[in-house]
Amino acid sequence: MRQKLRVAAYAVCVRDGQLLLARSPAPDGTPEWVLPGGGMDHGEDPYDTVVRELEEETGYRVEVTGLLGVDSFRNVSPGDGPLRRPVDHHRLRLVYEARVAGGDLRFETGGSTDMAAWHDLAAVPGLRRVHMVDVGLRLWRERPPTGRVSCPAG
Repeated sequence: MRQKLRVAAYAVCVRDGQLLLARSPAPDGTPEWVLPGGGMDHGEDPYDTVVRELEEETGYRVEVTGLLGVDSFRNVSPGDGPLRRPVDHHRLRLVYEARVAGGDLRFETGGSTDMAAWHDLAAVPGLRRVHMVDVGLRLWRERPPTGRVSCPAG
């Protein structure tokens, strides 16, 4: 079985009771909300990744104020290509806390997201969102000493 590792960095950015999220298409094309952030480039520091990704996806320059924790997730998917060998995907996601330090809200063009917006924290449970949003918010709220939380998948 092939193995594939993806390391990414995301930010929980809360201001005045609102959470900054980006919108991305799900595999079926339906838009869903995600934490701003994304994959590390080879040789890039994860701190630099989250700063770069937030500016790309939201237009904001951010100051990272802390490392909230790490989320590690594995799943096996059917392979692609002529041999259709299954792939063991391992996603390692570093979650930072950040605050807006400058810039203006804008939408990413030609990237993995198409919109960014602030959402009331109380409204987040009603949004169509990826599981990582819940993980990030739990890390932000609970600040576990181990830097990890367990959330039911969904």
